[in-house]
Formats: sequence, C-alpha cells, structure tokens
Amino acid sequence: MSKLIATRFAPSPTGDLHIGSLRTALFAYLFARKNKGEFLLRIEDTDQARYQEGSVAIIFEALKWVGINYDNEDNIIFQSRRTAIYQKYADELIEKGHAYYCFCSAERLVKMRAEQTAKKMAPKYDRQCLQLSAEAIQRKLAAAEAHVIRMRIPAGETVFKDLICGQVKFNHNEIDDQILIKSDGFPTYHLANVVDDHETKITHVIRAEEWLPSTPKHIILYHAFGWPVPEFAHLSLILAPDKAKLSKRHGATSVLEFKKLGYLPEALVNYIALLGWNPGTEQEIFSFKELEEEFDFSKVHQAGAVFDREKLDWLNGHYIRQKNLDELTELCLPYLNPLLPESKSASGRLDEWTPTNVGGRGGGRYDYLKSIVGLEQERLKKLSEIGERTKYFFVKPEYQPELLIWKKSDAKTIKERLEFLKDYLSQIPGENWTRETVGEALVEKIKHKGYTNGEVLWPMRVALSGLDKSPSPFEIAEVLGKKETLARIKEAVNKL
Repeated sequence: MSKLIATRFAPSPTGDLHIGSLRTALFAYLFARKNKGEFLLRIEDTDQARYQEGSVAIIFEALKWVGINYDNEDNIIFQSRRTAIYQKYADELIEKGHAYYCFCSAERLVKMRAEQTAKKMAPKYDRQCLQLSAEAIQRKLAAAEAHVIRMRIPAGETVFKDLICGQVKFNHNEIDDQILIKSDGFPTYHLANVVDDHETKITHVIRAEEWLPSTPKHIILYHAFGWPVPEFAHLSLILAPDKAKLSKRHGATSVLEFKKLGYLPEALVNYIALLGWNPGTEQEIFSFKELEEEFDFSKVHQAGAVFDREKLDWLNGHYIRQKNLDELTELCLPYLNPLLPESKSASGRLDEWTPTNVGGRGGGRYDYLKSIVGLEQERLKKLSEIGERTKYFFVKPEYQPELLIWKKSDAKTIKERLEFLKDYLSQIPGENWTRETVGEALVEKIKHKGYTNGEVLWPMRVALSGLDKSPSPFEIAEVLGKKETLARIKEAVNKL
C-alpha cells in the first residue's frame, strides 16, 4: 500500500498573509487533494520578536475566504506551545554528537564575523565551544550561563532532487553550524520545522525558494535522527512587472487587501494557480475542483512568475459576470453603503434601504440596489468599482452645463432638444417604462423629427448621470424611473 501523501502550510504570524504565501498554501493544498492526501496547517510562532498580534486570525480568515480547508482544524500545531518537545529532541542530538552547547557572547560573534569578512571569508561559526570539555560544559550550565544549542554539520555533501529545481548539491564546508535552540529556549525554524514535519508524517515539503539553502541543514537533521527524508518542492519568487520581487511599492500584496479591493476569492485562486504553473493547454479559467484534478509539479516552472494585475482584473471580471444578480448584489453592498443616506432602518441592513430622492422602478428597497448592480455587472472588473460608477443613482449628479453640449452643437439647440425630450418622455405610460420601450420609441421619434441621435441622447446621458461615460441613457432611465428621469432632464434645461 502506498504511503499517504501529506503536505502542510506553515506560516509565521508576523503580519498579513501575502500573495506568495497564498500560492505556497494553494500548491500544497492542490497537491494533497490531487493525491487524496492530507493538507495540514501549522503556526510557526517561535520568533517572538517579530510576532504581531492578530496575525493568526488574519491567516485563518484569509484561508477561509479563498476556500483552502485544512484537515487538522481541531489540532493545529502552535510551535510556541511545544518548546519542551523541541528541547527533548535537541538533547537527543547532543547525546548522539550531532549538536553541542555554545556559550559565545553576541559581542564575540560580531567580532569573529567582522574578522572573517575582512579576510574575504564566508562568515561562519568557528566552533570554539565544540572544544569545551564535558566538565567545563557542566560548570557553565550549572552557573546558568547564557547559551544556545548548535547543530554539528558533518563533513561531506548533501545531494537531493527537488520537484521543481531538479538535482541540487551543497558542500557541507559552506554550511554554518546552525543554531537549533536559542538562548530564550525557543527553537529556530530549522529544528522545529523538521521535528513537526516528522511527527505529522509530512511527505512533501512545499515552500518558497528562499528556503532552498536551508534544505541541506534539514536533510542533515533527518539523517541525524534516523528519520525518513520527505520530498521537497521550492517555489520561485513572484515578481512585479519590473522583474523585482513583488512588494508593497507595487500595490496590494496581502490576501485580505485584495478582498477589500473587491476581488472575488475564486478569481484570486484561479490567478494565483497560474503563477508559475502551466497546465499545458489554452485553458485559463479553472474551478477549484478542476485545479485539484489538473495540478502537477511537473508543470510548475522554475523561473520567477510575473504578477500581472491586468490579467487578474480580467479574470475577476469574468467571475463577476458569472454571478447571479442576488449574490452579486450582496457582495456589492459594502461598497454601496457609503452612498446611502444615513436614515437606514434600525437593524442597519442595507437591503431595507429605499431611495427617498429618486423614483426607483418597482418601489422595492432591495430591488433598487439590485437593478443598479445589474446595470454595471457586465462592466465591473472589481466589486469596489460599483460605488464610484453608480453614485449618480443616489445623489443628484453635479456637472458643468458645457458637458451637455454635443460636439459642434450649441447651447440653444441642446436646450431645445432637452425640452423635446422632456415633453416626449412624459407621454410614455409608467407601466411601459423599460429600456427597450423608451429606447425604441425615442430613437424612432428622433428620426421622425430629423434630429441626430447625438444631439438628443448625449445630453440625456449627461443629464441623468452627470458623466460623459456611463451605461446607455435608456438603461439609466429604466433604473431611475420616470419621475426622477424627467426631474433630471428638467434640471438640465434650467442649467442651459
């Protein structure tokens, strides 16, 4: 029987969960699901100096939002709660001669590295404490002298095959005697990560390529304990368009920032999956289920992947268009909230609000919002765009009178056309007030009068929206309703 595949995601709670970390979690998750294995979450919180309050909650929220579910929800490892376990394993390494106590002061280490650098040597611990006798070590421990525990790198080399990078080789002469237990009693990443991966039976370690140089140290530890070595897959960096490492200066980089900006989780997951992974086909739209079925490390590229915001926007627009209108309206409510009058219901629910300054079609409170969202659904790239695009549905539009004038026309002509428009539209029965009916009847009447479409429909658009770019005036009129449409056209006439 083949061994159960097990992967993990092990973030440090030192801030927001970023896009690079999300891709690591996603690839580990997809690989586990593809192989009917386990995907575990672990919180690596031993770096107390960099720990940020609230980061763990952010990690949980981000993973839940994108739909990455871990199999150990009731048994998540927090490394800060396992210091006694790591100490036990460190003691075992000392007993076997694979680790040793180091009592060197910070001042001595700084001086030592400076001298090595001056001699153009790679800074590395000189193993002074490895020469201490057993009696000297016991005296120092009894006196409670500050110390760390270092691993003892053996002679030789480490060679392994990475699932992405291929065969990798490290000469042990270039590897420092890494600290395993710090002076505060907390383990370093190297020891805790190996111990936890072993105890949770992780078969495949999937992480960022910045950890590649640490891998020989981890393999040495596996051998020192006599444990089986998992397979490794190191993911390339995510790059900005300028090919620099993606950072804050390039815009949003954290997962929840993208949520706040109005991206859908399915769009973000779809896009992140394509950063460095190529299915080998022309397909670009993938459901979560399809990603689970298709993902394969043989199709993950070693080169850095460029983060293309335009591509993400395109994907997000696609998923927005796939939403049913009720769901999309619910998703848009937070972005419409700032536009609504403060006189909301006692419960504060947006779907109980109804516009008081416009005659919304149908009179439904929630229906009015839904009709506005429906008007913009085909045009939205991000949910957050809905507010700026639809402001004129909630407040009277403000614009300069000159904007009403179509191309080479003049104020007198446009005023006449608006008067015609007001008179003609007032004759259309309220029950026939739809974009199709209003549009067909008006275009036919314009033709009959010998007017041009531009000198009638352009000022109508501006009068209703205050914008030079918007949905068609017929669509806007349908949502505003007959009463408000006529009121805004009358106001436009007065402006001229």
